[in-house]
Amino acid sequence: MASGCRIGPSILNSDLAALGAECTRMMDCGADYLHLDVMDGHFVPNLTFGHPVVESLRKQLGQEPFFDMHMMVAKPEQWVKPMAVAGANQYTFHIEATENAGALIKDIRENGMKVGLAIKPGTTVEYLAPWANQIDMALVMTVEPGFGGQKFMEDMMPKAGANMIVSGSAVMKSDDPRAVINLLRNVCCEAAQKRSLDR
Repeated sequence: MASGCRIGPSILNSDLAALGAECTRMMDCGADYLHLDVMDGHFVPNLTFGHPVVESLRKQLGQEPFFDMHMMVAKPEQWVKPMAVAGANQYTFHIEATENAGALIKDIRENGMKVGLAIKPGTTVEYLAPWANQIDMALVMTVEPGFGGQKFMEDMMPKAGANMIVSGSAVMKSDDPRAVINLLRNVCCEAAQKRSLDR
């Protein structure tokens, strides 16, 4: 992935009948990675797709796109190996969904993937702190997990500084996804520079 501020469209609100083409369109519009929302109908009420779809996308798109799997599932331990075999690059699980984050982190690494750790809006950022040195990315949700198209929760911004932005509807439903991706990247980079200067 590109260095600095990275933008990953969530493909949840794409045209699912043309998912491969939608992913290609996002990469062609300047996306740095693809964010794939996996929901099991238990951890969140909605249901999306699983490792067979990821495997199909990997075969169609090749090895280049970085797949960040956002696992909104009740048993994240269950899906590590299938997602690794399917071609996932990063496995992002919710701290709220596991009793043993350390063992899960180890399993993800042993299966050759990067580790992401997510928290819901109602979970304080302190729950991420014990794992900060063992993960590659922290995902601070700015919407409730489970549904696309929600309004951004601005009050989540103080939880963490961001250098990776996931955006669904704003990018996928835009008439000009490239412009939205560039805007998000520029705003993110400007905020990161400001944080550096404020230190």
